[in-house]
Amino acid sequence: MEKLFKLQERNTTVGKEIIGGVTTFLAMAYILAVNPSILSGSGMEWGPVFTATAIAAALATLVMAFVANLPVALAPGLGLNAFFTYTVVLGMGCSWQLALTAVFIEGVLFIILSLCGVREAIIRSIPEGLKKAVAVGIGLFIAIIGLVNAGICSTDTGTTIGFVNFNMQHATAIVAILGLIITIILYTLNVPGAILLGIVITTIIGIPFGVTTIPENFKPFSLPSKPYLFAFDFKGICMTTAGKFSFAVLGQFFVIFFTFLFTDLFDTIGTLLGVAEQGNLKDENGEVLNVKGALLSDAIGTVAGAALGTSTVTSFVESSSGVAAGARTGLASVVTGVLFLLSLFLSPLFFLIPSAATAPALIFVGYLMMKSVVDIKFDDPTEGIPAFITIMTMPFAYSISKGIMFGIIAYVIAKCAGKKVKDIPVVTWILAVIFLADIIFEAVK
Repeated sequence: MEKLFKLQERNTTVGKEIIGGVTTFLAMAYILAVNPSILSGSGMEWGPVFTATAIAAALATLVMAFVANLPVALAPGLGLNAFFTYTVVLGMGCSWQLALTAVFIEGVLFIILSLCGVREAIIRSIPEGLKKAVAVGIGLFIAIIGLVNAGICSTDTGTTIGFVNFNMQHATAIVAILGLIITIILYTLNVPGAILLGIVITTIIGIPFGVTTIPENFKPFSLPSKPYLFAFDFKGICMTTAGKFSFAVLGQFFVIFFTFLFTDLFDTIGTLLGVAEQGNLKDENGEVLNVKGALLSDAIGTVAGAALGTSTVTSFVESSSGVAAGARTGLASVVTGVLFLLSLFLSPLFFLIPSAATAPALIFVGYLMMKSVVDIKFDDPTEGIPAFITIMTMPFAYSISKGIMFGIIAYVIAKCAGKKVKDIPVVTWILAVIFLADIIFEAVK
């Protein structure tokens, strides 16, 4: 253990690492229920997506453990899966096969960029304020998805979108609100795995409300039979999701691919920076330890996840909960990865979880992602206005890609108007031109 993970050098023990790894798993295991729930909206099957989620998370986290030796866990990312379903498939009318293709190629490109060190260079060139704004905008977008999925918000209220009346005609909304209250209480009390526990308790509360239904002859700890899909049904994955790529609609493909690329890029680096700061996992230059290995782990996870049949794999900010519990090395990631593999035996339990139980998790993750807003310099209009446009556009346009596009364009316009052209990195200029060309192309076609 000492030779592999350098426990003494980082002032930790095997016990601390195990506790940290378990804590991280409890904090992020909700993704096993939420990711299949979101991706099934694109037409993909729940069972194979669950299996792909668990295996991809385990594989990527184990790669992080042995390549980067960091206590950072990975899984299909919230926001990225929402973009996959609600923007690419439902919004743009593309097939989920096309979306998977974009994810797969993004991962391959990330492997090349990570090995060449280009990824770090790109990260340094993007304005800091826009990085923060993207996280905040995605958080609000995810929260609105949770509110709509739970039936809390609806267009049937007489307004553009509003809260429904909380009566027994809206039992799903009532259960979701109760779940959100429980999650808030658990998180405020610093209970490990507050989000996952909130999902479990909300699922139980949903039984008397008729929101959670338990089939006859339910077997929670064995391989399920129909109407459930087998947890280890690898043939089913190959027939329904794995390797099902499509290169149709090439005009839209570039925009989809680049949005996955851009979003994943900053999702990962933001998490790494946060965890490194919290656990003092930085080198003498203040950089994240083994950052190249960490970025490579993320890229490998994305390729494997797309091949299995799930959206982009990325580093999870919930890893900070494991670091807070004492994790400092990749041994904690080994524990988390193994727990993801063991979760394959529990797929029938995760299949029971209704949208009313996962919605509070989505809403609460919106709060966690909102924290970045305090680091945006709103007193400087050349920084604050582009950030605001990015944040505003994502939830109200119901599109992460549009938020990124308009944010980048607004940044260039604001800096030029403020006579701060020198502040605009070359890469940002390139992105703005590409996005503006796309808008013009859509307007005239």
